[in-house]
Amino acid sequence: MATPVVTKTAWKLQEIVAHASNVSSLVLGKASGRLLATGGDDCRVNLWSINKPNCIMSLTGHTSPVESVRLNTPEELIVAGSQSGSIRVWDLEAAKILRTLMGHKANICSLDFHPYGEFVASGSQDTNIKLWDIRRKGCVFRYRGHSQAVRCLRFSPDGKWLASAADDHTVKLWDLTAGKMMSEFPGHTGPVNVVEFHPNEYLLASGSSDRTIRFWDLEKFQVVSCIEGEPGPVRSVLFNPDGCCLYSGCQDSLRVYGWEPERCFDVVLVNWGKVADLAICNDQLIGVAFSQSNVSSYVVDLTRVTRTGTVARDPVQDHRPLAQPPPNPSAPLRRIYERPSTTCSKPQRVKQNSESERRSPSSEDDRDERESRAEIQNAEDYNEIFQPKNSISRTPPRRSEPFPAPPEDGELDAATAKEAAKPSSAMDVQFPVPNPEVLPRPPVVASTPAPKAEPAIIPATRNEPIGLKASDFLPAVKIPQQAELVDEDAMSQIRKGHDTMCVVLTSRHKNLDTVRAVWTTGDIKTSVDSAVAINDLSVVVDLLNIVNQKASLWKLDLCTTVLPQIEKLLQSKYESYVQTGCTSLKLILQRFLPLITDMLAAPPSVGVDISREERLHKCRLCYKQLKSISGLVKSKSGLSGRHGSTFRELHLLMASLD
Repeated sequence: MATPVVTKTAWKLQEIVAHASNVSSLVLGKASGRLLATGGDDCRVNLWSINKPNCIMSLTGHTSPVESVRLNTPEELIVAGSQSGSIRVWDLEAAKILRTLMGHKANICSLDFHPYGEFVASGSQDTNIKLWDIRRKGCVFRYRGHSQAVRCLRFSPDGKWLASAADDHTVKLWDLTAGKMMSEFPGHTGPVNVVEFHPNEYLLASGSSDRTIRFWDLEKFQVVSCIEGEPGPVRSVLFNPDGCCLYSGCQDSLRVYGWEPERCFDVVLVNWGKVADLAICNDQLIGVAFSQSNVSSYVVDLTRVTRTGTVARDPVQDHRPLAQPPPNPSAPLRRIYERPSTTCSKPQRVKQNSESERRSPSSEDDRDERESRAEIQNAEDYNEIFQPKNSISRTPPRRSEPFPAPPEDGELDAATAKEAAKPSSAMDVQFPVPNPEVLPRPPVVASTPAPKAEPAIIPATRNEPIGLKASDFLPAVKIPQQAELVDEDAMSQIRKGHDTMCVVLTSRHKNLDTVRAVWTTGDIKTSVDSAVAINDLSVVVDLLNIVNQKASLWKLDLCTTVLPQIEKLLQSKYESYVQTGCTSLKLILQRFLPLITDMLAAPPSVGVDISREERLHKCRLCYKQLKSISGLVKSKSGLSGRHGSTFRELHLLMASLD
């Protein structure tokens, strides 16, 4: 067997010259981990695909250096704030300026998109925080309370709160619907550079120039723990997607922390200098740093990083005894985020005294928008990333492959020498068995003639196994002396797939046990999410067969998760999968299509209505997914038999989408 080559845990991916002058800000797309936006002193915003050398698109229009940039969650919009206080929003898929927002009196230090509605929050050196409705170019709220520049803004995962960090050493939490401050978190002794919400629990992390990271309980509004002794100012932190730990991008290292009790799980040396932003994709952490006009990207293999349990040998506070961990670390210690209630109070608009805020958006703003351009520098990369194929939305982002890890220094030469010293053997290479529902079936090389192609649809009920023919197991009539050999071949054929099938069935049973454990908690949405995350369509089919029996279990947020799976089921070669997908799609169309069309046709609301914005976001997502499925349904409606009649019925139900 070939000796495996030891690969690096962290490595530098690439370095690019991002702007003609100094880079002043940058951001990574958190959904894909592959899109990078940079702002420069040349007043441009440039977009890049990680690990590709050429700029995809260059956005112009600002007349002063770009101080802050931010991508929305689907990576379809980008907002950039300049030194003069102006804010511009671009639509990346349409490659055009969307809005110009004026109102701040000093440079923009921080920006964030609301997770559901079409709102943007901005923090400025003028100490104000503003909430903008980008559909109307209007300032909806102004939050006052900080005494120095606002360095970071983050919306809570449920969209109800806004956290702000400022140079006045404080962190503040704002209630969006009430339009007032909920709590102030003092304790830092230096400017606070970054805040980050826990993805599930009511927990907030803040990093400061005082070299500490503090964790705040958002139920009791008090500090949970404080990690001290960071090697430098804390500029970038990121929770693991499952919330098990916090990553801190330190000077030339990545540190992995827990907070109850405070402890350091691991330290990974990464020579990235002052890292500016972090993102996670495919169990890899992507970090980007900039110096002058150059931007460098780095990768850390998280599968080789300790993220929970054992404490690293060089913890931050090695001289202090660690507190005992909680008795059940898997259970959440505090409340988790809930979706906004359907009866959300409507906030009052602020009185707009500034002349720049009540100015008509048809005069100077329109002139600015005419002067703003989106220059596509690399059409091939732009079409690959932003232009959907076959009119299918790019949301969620297309699945990407992890970056290959380079070998450790000296390992490649040693491995090459060892391989050259031994004769090559085809038996040394082992290939994993692909999941037939995920990957296409590779061609089979055999000494016997290739069998006839399998039918396009495998019937749910059949009298013979797929892929086996009775004639293959009968002795040849013309050459009776080979009967014994044929029997041996027959037994070999029977045994060949037995172990693989046992492994598949055992894995499926384990996956179903996992989904069943979540189902018993009563949270249907979470159980469906867990089934989808397993990436096994058979598990999704088993779960949908249960949900389909009780129509009251269906909710709008469940549809957003299930519809992409239905599209896969309708294209499956298994008749039972197609039947389940058709049944689920019919239930969704009958229960939710009128709601979706009514919500999309309704005029926009005035002010901030979080629950309505969330419903509207879900309806738009469902509409895009249904439009994607409608073409598939139409193409199959011409089939004959039971399948054809089912698809024709679905096609009639989806007629209102056209």
